[in-house]
Amino acid sequence: MTIEEWKRQFLEYTEIERGRAVKTIENYDHYLSRFFDQMAIKGPNDITEEKVREFRLWLNRQPGVAGSMKRRTQNYYLIALRAFLKFLRKRGQESLSPEVIELAKVPERHLDLISPAELDRLLAATDGADVKSLRDKAILELLFSTGLRVSELCSLDVDLDLTRDDFPIRGKGDKVRVVFLSDEAKDAIRKYLKARKDMDEALFVNMPPMASKDPEKVSKKTPTRLTPRSVERMIKIYAAKAGITKKVTPHVMRHSFATDLLNNGADIRSVQQLLGHASIVTTQIYTHVTDAHLREVHKKFHSKRRS
Repeated sequence: MTIEEWKRQFLEYTEIERGRAVKTIENYDHYLSRFFDQMAIKGPNDITEEKVREFRLWLNRQPGVAGSMKRRTQNYYLIALRAFLKFLRKRGQESLSPEVIELAKVPERHLDLISPAELDRLLAATDGADVKSLRDKAILELLFSTGLRVSELCSLDVDLDLTRDDFPIRGKGDKVRVVFLSDEAKDAIRKYLKARKDMDEALFVNMPPMASKDPEKVSKKTPTRLTPRSVERMIKIYAAKAGITKKVTPHVMRHSFATDLLNNGADIRSVQQLLGHASIVTTQIYTHVTDAHLREVHKKFHSKRRS
């Protein structure tokens, strides 16, 4: 088979059997195609250590936002290639060993965070009584209560059971986890649903301009499921209204959810499960935000005998 045929089989396997998102498949296709084109790969046996090394040098010399391409971005290409090589080995096809490919070391991830006071202002910024404001209030309360990814939030339907304090959500890798609803989130969702007049199955829908003043007019329009991009724009508007100068996104709300748990004594393993992280390493990026709390503990309890 040609390398393109192998790639097609790999992408189908990754989507169907591994349950990866369509966006992930598109990215893998892009990364692999660029490698194959740049290194003139025609078949699995053409993939060698030397060609991988040359490709890494080429990537490192590609222009980026600030100089060369970021190492984190370069690693995305290598992750896709390593997954492809593992697939070839699983199929009994000889090629380069995936263990040969090592990822570049990247600097520690910087978390965009807002303070508890800023979070309170953001949640209070959705103070309107119209259906759009009630929708936005429900979205913000739900994001902070559950730590949902924005794509997960947009996938929710109106059949969400508000008599319970929890519900299952299917996240990355088609894995199901349980998230929990605060009383504030449930109350906000109930008020929003009561104000809605359409019959769309999506929990969060776009509102026509005139619908914010007259909910009855929503039924005259065809509502559409809210997209992640729409949620991002909405949060940006409320952050500005709340006087927050930092960049605030749905993922910042997820960060706030995680750091709130850790700062109040939750253990890292539980936070990992609530966030739906496959690896504890991913969750550990949040642990440094508790340094301020640890500093207070050290100051309060260390070396009291010397006082």
